[in-house]
Amino acid sequence: MSAGEAFRRAFDVSRETVERLETHVALLSKWNPRINLVAASTLAEVWSRHVADSAQLWPLRPAGARLWLDLGSGAGFPGLVVAALAAEGAPDLRVRLVESDARKAAFLATVAREADLPAEVLVERWQRLPPQAADVVSARALAPLAELLMAAEKHRRPGGTGLFPKGETVHKELAEASVRWRFDHKLTPSRTEPRAAILEIGAIERV
Repeated sequence: MSAGEAFRRAFDVSRETVERLETHVALLSKWNPRINLVAASTLAEVWSRHVADSAQLWPLRPAGARLWLDLGSGAGFPGLVVAALAAEGAPDLRVRLVESDARKAAFLATVAREADLPAEVLVERWQRLPPQAADVVSARALAPLAELLMAAEKHRRPGGTGLFPKGETVHKELAEASVRWRFDHKLTPSRTEPRAAILEIGAIERV
């Protein structure tokens, strides 16, 4: 069984969605030697290490979400994976990818175009963007939680959600962030990494 087929069965998606993701993976393999989008050692496990790891955020989105803002999108994880899932599963949802590195942004735009994804790319730092009023703000391996809370405070709409995959340091980051912030949160165990979790952020207030 191919990695794409295994993913299709695990996440119950269509073959069309898998084809979009296969386009992403193929372009990642082509571009990665030139601009180092992901660690080369992870390419052999790209479907589990990156694609599935990103896809597990999808069920955590709020009902009726219309705008998903992904910060520091880099290689498109989770943003482009979310866009591939949205293309069929939530056609009213748009994904906005924020990436300050122009070369990585060009990669993201190429995948979005060739895979026909409902995504747009902003070549900018999130700190310099005007508030985006997003339903979901996500970021993967971008910054400590305290900084991500600042981003969520700025760019979420009222009642929106922050979705941040975190590794084994998640409890340390929660403790450090609580010095400066009060925030509602929920931890969902990762399906792909035993010691990792997805941090779902609700209401946020500065201490």
